[in-house]
Amino acid sequence: MTLGLETLDYLIFFIYFVIVASYGYWVYKNKGNQNNDSKDFFLAEGSLTWWAIGASIIASNISAEQFIGMSGQAFQLGIAISVYELLGGVSLLIVAVYFLPMYLKNKIYTMPQFLAKRYDERLATIMAIFWLFLYIFVNLTSIIYLGGISLEKMTGFGFFPCTVFLTVFAVIITLGGMKVIGYTDVIQVVCLIFGGLATTYLALDLLSNKVGTGSGIGEGLQLIKQKSDSHLHMIFSPNQYQVHDGKGGFIDAYRQLPGIMMFIIGGQWVNNLNYFGCNQYMTQRALGADISTARNGVLFAAFMKMLMPFIVVLPGLAAYVLFQENADASIVNGITQDGIVKPDNAYPVLLNLLPVGLKGLAFAALTAAIVASLAGKANSISTIYVLDIHRKYFNKNLTEKQTVWTGRIAIIVAFVIALVVSPLLKNFGQAFEYIQVYTGYISPGILSIFLLGFFWKKATANGALVAAVLSIALSSWINFQFPEFPFMNRMGVVFWLCSLSHIIISLIESKGKDNPNSFEVNTDWFKVESTFRVGSVIIIAIFSLIYFIFW
Repeated sequence: MTLGLETLDYLIFFIYFVIVASYGYWVYKNKGNQNNDSKDFFLAEGSLTWWAIGASIIASNISAEQFIGMSGQAFQLGIAISVYELLGGVSLLIVAVYFLPMYLKNKIYTMPQFLAKRYDERLATIMAIFWLFLYIFVNLTSIIYLGGISLEKMTGFGFFPCTVFLTVFAVIITLGGMKVIGYTDVIQVVCLIFGGLATTYLALDLLSNKVGTGSGIGEGLQLIKQKSDSHLHMIFSPNQYQVHDGKGGFIDAYRQLPGIMMFIIGGQWVNNLNYFGCNQYMTQRALGADISTARNGVLFAAFMKMLMPFIVVLPGLAAYVLFQENADASIVNGITQDGIVKPDNAYPVLLNLLPVGLKGLAFAALTAAIVASLAGKANSISTIYVLDIHRKYFNKNLTEKQTVWTGRIAIIVAFVIALVVSPLLKNFGQAFEYIQVYTGYISPGILSIFLLGFFWKKATANGALVAAVLSIALSSWINFQFPEFPFMNRMGVVFWLCSLSHIIISLIESKGKDNPNSFEVNTDWFKVESTFRVGSVIIIAIFSLIYFIFW
């Protein structure tokens, strides 16, 4: 295995960098925020097309946590980890039909704004602070960390220079505002999809060459089927498989993905609906558009989600077979670190086995995914801080120009914090699991607050506040008292308990009367166009077929 990139690789990456930077600058000068309009900077109001919205959602969603973290969990758990992508596609359909109309018809631009309008300012401020901590210390930090690991293993440069490079690149894109992010994300998505598929093709071909007869990717797929049966099931049972935990030991696969129960109890639904429906950096792309454009953009994103397992899961499965068969010493040594099997090393190690030129393409694809995701998250951090905290509590009289510049300062501060904290994540065994576990402390309460706020007129602010606090308290207690309890099931249990508490307190407080802050709901808002219905049926059919084949 050759560590580092060759001249041709750097040339390919340089071309990618120049194209993205030049196009971003052109968008900024010709369509961008020249008049320092805050809505334009944060939302690109009314200017993103459906394909730009869909591409930007995926670019912000797919990052190092998928390329590195999810490929690592494919190495660890197998095809079952695809549930995050497959159910994510289905969840996007639900968000498009039921969530988007509630935001757009009520002129909601940020998630704390929804809480303030539907409940009260107190809850909005508390949750805004929670979101800022979550986005900076979990999301932004983990992407920088995983990105730094992958670039370090690909280029041979140290971890810190790699994280600084990614951060600076992302800052350049982010400071241009949402319009620059949205349109450059189209290039980023094209790059990450084609580069990612090329990596998948070459990983399967490598597997064929190292373990089989060298007849191509078809044989590579057959080898995965023959030699990794434990990794080709979407549903696990308790104590069915023991897998590497990334810390030198083993863990029951059921604890990571608790089979059919994560659907029955609802943990996976909570995870996905909260992520795509109540998450600023997911909804933000669509909140500046009309309902038809927004829905078509989300539908486009849902189709791309169904493609992601081919890009991020198959390479992890190929790496697993190569590792198990001891087919290549460089792979075994690269995945094993100080005698510990590190699943997160699987994808970067595979990238180093690519031929010159294609390694540069893969490097560009990975960088595109990381930078686009960092930019989207940082813009959302800035939006929440400026619109929901700074302008309310520090300076209510900000001019448009001051608002935009405050947003840019918030972006830089968030990146600096995440860059400093990111090395601490090396103490966690599997980074994708880290993201899901710690996001899961707050997501049950948030989803309860949003769903009841949308569709139940008696929901009160105190009930919502109890649900938010209870979500963290219950999650912490269950994790401490029952450490073997699967975190995905924990999310489902906590969601139902938070919802029950929210309902009881609201009924006592409201005395059966509707909350004056409740939203009017028109069922016509939830009617969709025929093309959306057809697309939805196709996506649900793909989801069902994969579960039928690999149950």
